[in-house]
Amino acid sequence: MRATAFRWVQLGEPFDSRCQSEAGGFPQILKHLIRQRGIAAEQTETFLHPKLRNLTDPFLIPGMNRAVSRILEAVDQDHEICIYGDYDVDGISSITIMTRILQAYGLEPRQFIPRRGAEGYGLSFSALKRCMSEGVKPSLLIAVDCGTTSTLEVAHLRSLAIDVVIVDHHEPDCDSLPDCSALVNPKCGSELTYLCAAGVTFKLGHALLKTRHAPLDLKELLDLVAVATIADIVPLIGENRVLVRHGLKHLSSTLNPGLRALQEVTGMNGSSTSMDVGFRIGPRINAAGRMDFPEDALATLNTGCHHTAAELAKKLDGYNSQRQAHETLIRKEANAQLLESFSPENDPVIVIGSRNWHHGVVGIVASRLMRQYHKPTFVIAIDENGIGKGSGRSIDGVSLVGAIRACNGLIISGGGHAMAAGLSIREESMQSFREKFSEYVLQNSSAEQRLPKLTYDVEITFSQLSLDFLASYELLQPFGNSNPQPVFVARGIALSRPPFHMKNKHLRLKLRQGYHEQDAVFFGGGENELPDPPWDIAFNIDRNSYRGKTTLQIIIQDIIATAN
Repeated sequence: MRATAFRWVQLGEPFDSRCQSEAGGFPQILKHLIRQRGIAAEQTETFLHPKLRNLTDPFLIPGMNRAVSRILEAVDQDHEICIYGDYDVDGISSITIMTRILQAYGLEPRQFIPRRGAEGYGLSFSALKRCMSEGVKPSLLIAVDCGTTSTLEVAHLRSLAIDVVIVDHHEPDCDSLPDCSALVNPKCGSELTYLCAAGVTFKLGHALLKTRHAPLDLKELLDLVAVATIADIVPLIGENRVLVRHGLKHLSSTLNPGLRALQEVTGMNGSSTSMDVGFRIGPRINAAGRMDFPEDALATLNTGCHHTAAELAKKLDGYNSQRQAHETLIRKEANAQLLESFSPENDPVIVIGSRNWHHGVVGIVASRLMRQYHKPTFVIAIDENGIGKGSGRSIDGVSLVGAIRACNGLIISGGGHAMAAGLSIREESMQSFREKFSEYVLQNSSAEQRLPKLTYDVEITFSQLSLDFLASYELLQPFGNSNPQPVFVARGIALSRPPFHMKNKHLRLKLRQGYHEQDAVFFGGGENELPDPPWDIAFNIDRNSYRGKTTLQIIIQDIIATAN
């Protein structure tokens, strides 16, 4: 049940309703949306039709020359190589991309991925110990989606006569960079700071091919880059927009058996959007890592056998079901805890934990609670030794990295991004951490920032919604971080028939405004009592294809009673 009511706030300047004729076949209301995104008139064509030829020179990324030299040295001398990556979608995709690139140069690298529960994130000593015991010691270890801050671990590898190339996108500590053969990270001095690790790995492949030809078409890897970029919630701007737009086209007809099997097991119908990746493919790849079976996700993306891919995709789907069961349990217990000890009106943060919770799912629950209560949130799974592993999610304007630094003396370790972070903490320190975290939020955000709000782009009428409008609207895709799906508002909406209750408390609605009707879905709408019509509705639009028929569908975000 939603614990807060949204304030509706319009983004930017209102749209002039007198300018609703189409100019050059493109609706004026969509031109208004583009301007709201800060896209200048001369950039509109590039925004609507991003092209691969607009990608920049990969050698502009720091460390690229050194990485190319060391990898080609490994090719020439047939060195043993191990690719070591994170257990999430970005890490697994990056390992797969790096493997395909090296295979094109005649190498067969070993792959390694740590286990979330026992070994934790990144180049941990426990994971490296297992890595070294499971195969021939490599001459070169390529770390993807991790390693930028692993100074001690890299020094340990160097002491074993193992060179290290790091291909990453996480925040560096410029005063303490690892002593490695190459650190390829745009955040060390490039404009491409928004790339995920798979994007950086793709750029490394481009640099290698520019230096020495190999039988590889990089375009065939764009589907993996798109999946990783969307799932890692990095900004869909600049080159990310190019990579994702073209990657989604390749995903629909992918040559990767694992990606094809995942589309089949999730019921995708031949077209791929960022929403499909974010809510269907990404969660199933991530679920394997969350349940501590990341090797199955890696195998899914790496297999060349369609039968094996289908079996593995079913396993990932099963892990996702397990994850959902854990999530349901944790959410139920978390809300019970909050009823006892939390005041939505007075408490600026949520910090909760339990010894009964699965460490791989707390991040998802933190995200749900953050949205439910509009509070910066940490959810912590505590092990039998009293050590908690927590994941945090934040609201706009409150940096979790800043909060972790402010609470440094109360936690064992922590880090991440402004909006999503992780930490380790002793159980007995949780209350002190909650108090210090609350103090940080109150000091570093305004009362207005802490109020829940729904930001909408523009008011629209049902008479403006059509399949032609949808076709133009879809040129604004891919939607995601820094290019959010537009939120429309329509007023004075009536019901053509009573709401139909679907499973999981979702509602299917037939709405009417004047003489125009629209089908709508309100996910979770059955959890709250609806006001009496007429309504004002805030909504997104999407393409719905069913039994060969395509319609425009409304996805409701909020409903309020129309003011008299």
